[in-house]
Amino acid sequence: MKLLIVVEQTGTGYSAYSPDLDGCVATGATREEVEREMRAAIELHLGGLREDGHEVPEPHAYATYVEVAA
Repeated sequence: MKLLIVVEQTGTGYSAYSPDLDGCVATGATREEVEREMRAAIELHLGGLREDGHEVPEPHAYATYVEVAA
């Protein structure tokens, strides 16, 4: 399963979330760390959904860029 994650630089490192999984977030000091932590957070989140008898949501978010006059 591929899920979009959004990674943002913060004052102390990086944070990440997935628009497809409400409340699933992670932080890290580096980009590599936040991506690793986010992967673990997603696996834990999906496992919890399954354990509680909920369906795993189908991914619907995507990323793109638009050009505008600066």
